[in-house]
Amino acid sequence: MKAVVLAAGEGTRLRPLTEDKPKGMVEIDGRPILTHCFERLVELDADELLVVVGYRKEDIISYYGDEFRGVPITYAHQRRQQGLAHALLTVEEEIDDDFMLMMGDNVFEANLRDAVRRQQEDRADAAFLVEEVPHEEASRYGVCDTNDYGEIVEVVEKPDAPPSNLVMTGFYTFTPAIFHACHLVQPSDRSEFEITDAVNLLLQSGRTIDAIPLEGWRLDIGYPEDRDEAEQRLRAEQPEISQ
Repeated sequence: MKAVVLAAGEGTRLRPLTEDKPKGMVEIDGRPILTHCFERLVELDADELLVVVGYRKEDIISYYGDEFRGVPITYAHQRRQQGLAHALLTVEEEIDDDFMLMMGDNVFEANLRDAVRRQQEDRADAAFLVEEVPHEEASRYGVCDTNDYGEIVEVVEKPDAPPSNLVMTGFYTFTPAIFHACHLVQPSDRSEFEITDAVNLLLQSGRTIDAIPLEGWRLDIGYPEDRDEAEQRLRAEQPEISQ
């Protein structure tokens, strides 16, 4: 299964860490965020990494080259950052089967394989790793409304009145049907082509999307303090070396 990693963003909220590098190259525990992403995807047996780059793309391309731990890397250039649905369309011609999608500014120590297994075994149209957060924090994220079968029935981007406290984590599996939905998306109020709008178009067409509860943890590295917290968590999980 191919894996798409979205890494075109500038990371303005991460400044000063991103003053001289793209967001994906900010180091956490001595390694770029993208290295953490690639490691998880290689563990999931990704057979190709499709990396969407934009801001300071040369920094990423020169660092990783054309493979990561034996897995080939193909780069796609998002020339203007116009939202996640727009970014995903840059790899449309490279994909003809089910695939994984990961946001390139997340660090995961979680059950990603459960979402992949659900996609492969149940032939779902998509599977999202989702996380319960305090209800007062849900409005910061894409919020999922689910039915009694654990299927997503609607996704709302950063709502003022969240329908639940279940949020998207930045790891998904899809069939190529998502690309048709992305083509139909109209610009949002912030003039971006939102992935949540594409997801809702899938749902409205009768597609099934399964919600997989997160086990473990993940952090969206949006601010410098998020980088610090991720480092603390990763170091806490490292085995102590006996003297």
